[in-house]
Amino acid sequence: MARYKAIIYDCDGVLFDSRESNRAFYNHILERFGLPPMGSEELEFVHASTAEQAIDFLFKDHPRKEEAQKYRLSMDYTPFVPLMKMEPHVREVLQALKSKCRTAVATNRGITMPLVIREHGLEGLFDLVVTSLDVKHPKPDPECIQRILDHFALCPPEALYVGDSEVDRLVAQRAGVDFASYRNPSLEARYLLDDHLEILEILDGAQVKGKGR
Repeated sequence: MARYKAIIYDCDGVLFDSRESNRAFYNHILERFGLPPMGSEELEFVHASTAEQAIDFLFKDHPRKEEAQKYRLSMDYTPFVPLMKMEPHVREVLQALKSKCRTAVATNRGITMPLVIREHGLEGLFDLVVTSLDVKHPKPDPECIQRILDHFALCPPEALYVGDSEVDRLVAQRAGVDFASYRNPSLEARYLLDDHLEILEILDGAQVKGKGR
């Protein structure tokens, strides 16, 4: 298990419980253009998508879709950051990993990611952050993880990706890295995690429950 030289994290749903933040952000845009708030299926989609994909989805066939995209880019995300709740033990585990391996983020978030890291006091705890703005093809395309592997000169078996959605499972599979599902036991994964502390147990060689691959 000690072969892992890098732990790569998704952001939304893994580092943070961000559903209420996403709900408020996109419902604000919908309200701005006279549309009703999102339902549960729409929230599930935007949770794992880039902001551009989310607006395209929410405004499908709407004549003001491009205007909504421009409005999204003009918004100040700061009021929505406090609605993001950091998952338990995130900072503690990241600090412990500093002496054990590399840490990175591969997320479909874009321009909001630096603000999120800064406002939640996580600056300096990741060796690399790759967002949707850093790649030509966002998740589930494996480009984001491949960029991280290349940056650290690692091969796929040396990295573990921690995610919470089917999109995350797919990107791990396509990149050839092991996948740890965080608080989503329905996903096929090498490890099923209930707490970030279990990542330290994996690196120490402890047995952590898994499903499938």
